[in-house]
Amino acid sequence: MSGALYEDIGGGRVRATEITRGPWDPGAQHGGAPSALLGHAVEAVEPGADMRTVRVTLELLRPVPIGELRVDTEIVRPGRRVQLVAACLRDVAGDAPVMRALALRIRRAEGVAPEVAATDALPAVPGPEATRTLPYGEGPTFANEGVELRPADGAVWIRLRVPILAGAPPSPLERALAAADFGNGVSSVLDWNAHVFINPDLSVHLERDAEGDWIALVAETTIGADGTGQSFSTLYDERGRIGRAVQSLFVDRR
Repeated sequence: MSGALYEDIGGGRVRATEITRGPWDPGAQHGGAPSALLGHAVEAVEPGADMRTVRVTLELLRPVPIGELRVDTEIVRPGRRVQLVAACLRDVAGDAPVMRALALRIRRAEGVAPEVAATDALPAVPGPEATRTLPYGEGPTFANEGVELRPADGAVWIRLRVPILAGAPPSPLERALAAADFGNGVSSVLDWNAHVFINPDLSVHLERDAEGDWIALVAETTIGADGTGQSFSTLYDERGRIGRAVQSLFVDRR
């Protein structure tokens, strides 16, 4: 098994490993893995610029295959204070876009304003005895081999077990995006064996950079009788709140 979610094969291409597998299709990735990959791509655009990503909106256009992918990026709004950076993930086999991201980046400038931090906090990360394995079928999966999950006190703490790309420690943005996509699973209100509840999008707003390896989610799902729903998540590190995430849900019987 590879020691990373993706292998860099050059030319802007990567090969997804089996660790990226999701719960709905054995040939498709969990949304958290390509979300983190696109976060990595966004940060690689003008990496020397002192900009912080404060919002990422991701759209899953179709299931992301476990195979070769190409990542394309562009700055769609250049600026010294505010930037918009787009990233697109394409299936190399079909040359079709499978996922895209639009990231809002804002200039960092220490000392221009006093810090006003969130006041809510969470308990410390529980010990290894709280680690949970999910019954996702045979073979490695993102939820079991890609991350570690520890439920505690109404939250689920999540940390990446492996880097996004080999040799590159996960950044705060990558860790936040990988965890945020678990909102609809963490707050699931339907039987996994009877229903699917798939998110075709994910929007993450970040108040500050995450500190440490662990990200916690406190999430809630609402579902309408027409088969649409939403999941709302609050994200934390061990110091306190770092942001919020929203997912739209497609709900159906299996």
